[in-house]
Amino acid sequence: MTKLTLMLGASALAFAAVANAQAITIATVNNSDMIRMQGLTSEFSAAHPDITVNWVTLEENILRERVTTDIATGGGQYDILTIGNYEVPIWGKQGWLVPLEFDAAYEVDDMLPAIRGGLTVDGKLYAAPFYGESAFLMYRTDLFEKAGLTMPAEPTWEFIGDAARKITDRSAGINGICLRGKAGWGENMALIGSLANSFGARWFDEKWTPQFDQPEWKASLQFYADLMKDAGPQGASSNGFNENLTLFQQGKCGIWIDATSAGSSVSNKDSTVADKVAYTIFPNKEGVDNHGNWLWSWNLAIPTSSKNAEAAKTFITWATDKAYTELVAAKEGWVNVPPGTRTSLYENQNYLEAGGFADETKAAMDAADITKPTVQPVPYTGGQFVAIPEFQSIGTTVGQLFSAVLAGQSSVDDALAQAQSVTEREMRRAGY
Repeated sequence: MTKLTLMLGASALAFAAVANAQAITIATVNNSDMIRMQGLTSEFSAAHPDITVNWVTLEENILRERVTTDIATGGGQYDILTIGNYEVPIWGKQGWLVPLEFDAAYEVDDMLPAIRGGLTVDGKLYAAPFYGESAFLMYRTDLFEKAGLTMPAEPTWEFIGDAARKITDRSAGINGICLRGKAGWGENMALIGSLANSFGARWFDEKWTPQFDQPEWKASLQFYADLMKDAGPQGASSNGFNENLTLFQQGKCGIWIDATSAGSSVSNKDSTVADKVAYTIFPNKEGVDNHGNWLWSWNLAIPTSSKNAEAAKTFITWATDKAYTELVAAKEGWVNVPPGTRTSLYENQNYLEAGGFADETKAAMDAADITKPTVQPVPYTGGQFVAIPEFQSIGTTVGQLFSAVLAGQSSVDDALAQAQSVTEREMRRAGY
């Protein structure tokens, strides 16, 4: 064989490799676990040199807006979407997502039942969970000790309000509590909706009549607004998950109530208070047996408009199986692995001992019952959201109204009255 023949053969192989290469575009949220996944792309590329991965990383509200527009119009801009367990069943029923099937090595049955159930429609799995979460309370043990406070096993909002005000120290830059204020159905309304559930409020009664004119909503929103005024950070109306995470990591929050997925970030090397943090269950109002019922997962799904569905599935399999968890553990430590999706993780002693939050996370997720989001009967499912297509628009509008209360641009009564009016109008338009 001549040198020229060898060169031509090599060129042909290279051309064939290029011709067979596929590029996938992934739309994801700018949370730490997703940023970490993006940083590990080289590991995927080494194993799959025929697949080029392009990332579009966006703030949560913008991500939702763009992927919703793209999938509703069949735009085909993205091959993989990062979406929640709110969107998956709705979009699966619409036929907008590709059903996912995995081989036995993937161990689908290892998924936590509540998480898997939220991603399944008519027996078909329409997304793979990257991480799952409920919500819990994180607090500074040193500040509690200094104030002579002891956290109860099941704290009430009344106790938390009193404690947050006592540990607030403006001169030292310490806010007693940090809660979401940034407008958005998945931002401030995730927190306020869960808080309202724990006060006994509900979005709708059994006839789909909005309930913002009821005393439970008045009590919950007034409590939230007063507490944030007395013990929250300045500019709270602009703070979502990531902003409050930064404040807590920097030692500027005494109490933070938010997603259990935050446990790794407040316990790792990026946190200045990692050795001073403890965790407990989401509060309830005294006399109301409800701890928020927040249950969420960020999931990877393939829109039917994707031209590279097989390559997309290859990436999803890599990013959501047990081997990826072990990869993150090897590179970043067990404290940083994606939580809340697999039963086996909560049987892994390395993980259980890593950060001190694993048991509380699992307990919070097990306690969440999205079929009974509040103590009163309701016609919907969902913990910190209402599982109907119209909620995305309604929740965002209500979130803007409630964020304006924190910003001092509206009163609690006016915000609730407007929320009632807007939601009534939207539900009539939708034919409820």
